[in-house]
This record gives sequence, C-alpha cells and structure tokens, in this order.
Amino acid sequence: MNSIHRLPLRDTSTQSLTVEELWKRAREILPDLAPGAGERESKRQLPHAEIKRLLDAQLLNFRVPKEYGGAGSSVREVIRFVIELAAVDSNIAQALRPNFSRIEGLRRPGAEAEREKWFPRFLAGDFFGNGGWEIGGKNGAIATRIVKDGDNYKVNGSKYYSTGSLYSDWISASAVDEDDQVVGFLLPTDRAGLHILDDFDAMGQRLTASGTVRLEDVTVYPDEVRKREISEGDAIPGPPFLQLYLGAVVAGIAKNALTDAVAFANQYARPIKHSPAERAVDDVYVQLAVGEISSRAYAAEAVILKAADAIDAVWENGFDHKLAVNASIEVAQAQYIAAEAALKSAELVFDVGGGSATQRKHNLDRHWRNARTVINHNPRLWKAAVVGAHRLTGAEPPKSGLF
Repeated sequence: MNSIHRLPLRDTSTQSLTVEELWKRAREILPDLAPGAGERESKRQLPHAEIKRLLDAQLLNFRVPKEYGGAGSSVREVIRFVIELAAVDSNIAQALRPNFSRIEGLRRPGAEAEREKWFPRFLAGDFFGNGGWEIGGKNGAIATRIVKDGDNYKVNGSKYYSTGSLYSDWISASAVDEDDQVVGFLLPTDRAGLHILDDFDAMGQRLTASGTVRLEDVTVYPDEVRKREISEGDAIPGPPFLQLYLGAVVAGIAKNALTDAVAFANQYARPIKHSPAERAVDDVYVQLAVGEISSRAYAAEAVILKAADAIDAVWENGFDHKLAVNASIEVAQAQYIAAEAALKSAELVFDVGGGSATQRKHNLDRHWRNARTVINHNPRLWKAAVVGAHRLTGAEPPKSGLF
C-alpha cells in the first residue's frame, strides 16, 4: 500500500517561488502573528490557524530546491526567516523545526527517490512533525519496537518531545527492529493507533505541541520505513543545522524582548518618583536598559547568521570534513552567545518599568521562560567546553543531532 494520501498536489510547472517572493509574503504575514502571541500562550490557544497561514504561503519551503518547485535558498536565508518568525512568536518558530529539518535531510546526497516522493508534499502544504525522544531510560535510548506483521510492520512505543506533532499531517519517528537495528519511519497522523497528546508541561514554549505520541499496534507499510543510511562520521551538515535552528529561535526571542521593552516603556511605564524625567522614555536608566537589550539582540542575530554562512560553506564545497567540523564549532559558539543574549535581554525587560511590568496581563516573563526552555534542549556549558577542547587540542565536536 502506498502511504501518501494527504492534501492534493499543486501544479508547480508554472510556479515561480523565489526567495524574494517568500520574503514579500513574510513581511505581510509576520506582523499579524505578533499581537496575539502573548495571549495565545497565556490561554494555551494552539496556533493552528497561524501555522496554516504560513504553510499556505509556502513560507516553510525556502530550502526546497528550485528544481522541485521551491525557492532553493541558502541556509542563511532560512535561518534569517526563523529569527524573524521567533521575534513575533517563538512557539510557532520552534514548532516548525521538524519540518525545516526534514527538508534539510532530503537535500542530502543519495536521497533522490525520497526527494521525488516528499518535496511535492511540502509544496502541497503538508506539515511534518516529530515523534521525538523517549523518556524513562538512558538519554537517546529507544524502547519503541517495530516488528514484521505479514507484508507490513507493527510498531509499539511512546515518544516525547514530539515537536509540532499536533499541527502535523505526518510524524517521523524511530524504533528498534527485530535485528536490534534502529530504523526510521514516517506516518500520517490519522493512522489508526497513533495518538497525539497535548501534555507538554514545560514552563516555556508551551504551544510547540512537544508532548507525547503514543504508538499502539500501529501499522507501518514498507514504503514508510527507512534504515539509517548516514554514519556518525559523515560530513553532512544536518546536526549543525538542527542546533543553529535552536540558536535562531533564541535570537528571535531577544528581538521580541526588545519589541516589548520599547512598547512597555512607551505605553505603560512611569518614571520613578525621584527621576528628573517627565516620561519613562526620557529616563536615562530606561534608555540604558533598552540600549543594552538592543545590543544583545543585535549580537545574537549577527553570530547566528555568521554560523549559518559556515553551514552554507559545507554544502557549497562537497561536504569537506574540515569545513563540517568548523561549522559545528561555529554553531556551538553562536548558540552560547545567543543564549546569554536572550536570557539577559529577557531579564532587562523588567528594568524599563516598575511593579506593573510584572503583571500577568503583560506576560513579559514569557521571554525568559521561552528562552530558558529552548536553551535547555542542549546544555550550553557543553558547547563552550567542546569549543575550548577543539581550540586547545584539536578535538572534534560530537557528531550528534543533540550537539
């Protein structure tokens, strides 16, 4: 049985999807997402409509190659878009990570058949989520099992950190087969026995739909199964991209903190009683706080985009091993700086106002909570230590999606 049965395919024969056109659409849509972001998070209103609007506008297809109907952008361009998206709603930006990641994976050498099969689905507006890591065992261990069932397979298990799952048409996951080999598979979300729960209970990024995916005697067809074809030693820039994406989200959070700091200072803040200023925006210490937030947001974006250039260099130079190592190091450095910038920016927001800045209706604490949650995906101290070891001894960074 062929598993593909989702949205009708679009005729891309006359489609002219360019980076410039996508940015034009982004500039029209992104400002509309910002006003309700804080309220959506406060009320736990999942942004289904907002994500669908992005899908309909093809804004997830920056990196789909031109020959398949996409814009064929650089990594830098898609990361710049992620920063701008996170600057209006970091929950949405984070929820889309598996979709962008899958596109990146399909660009790898040797995936021609998969590209022919799946890129049309992206252009049709399908969304790809993730049946993520498992909890309760060693980090990275897989307890989910997939076994033969006649001509097909059956899979049983439970996944967590399933980013974007509730918004998705497809979910990718992994299991251990009867030979104890790890295999990946991609399922439509309406498959019998596949259950997606909205139980992500982190303090931040509450709308990323990163909760549980349960697989209960789910049928998996042969064309949905893929054994791992890339070894840990291959110089494929997938893992650095995954990590840079997280850095782009926190850089966007720093920019969002700046937007809210400026708005709060203008709309709500009053000068402290002993300030000589008539308005909060004229208070030198409010100006200092906003200036520092602005500087940190600027630095975060700059280092993330520079690291994106390093990943582009790997793609452009035949996956040279030395360039791949350099990209991983640059991404680690950029993540470390962006993390510090976002956390400090989120703290400084409260220095532009008095006690009223802490009122729940403003939800200004979401910036710190969201940044802290994204940063906790992969400990930043590991980033600095690995960079230090590389500088001192030439040790290469881990070749893992979790670094």
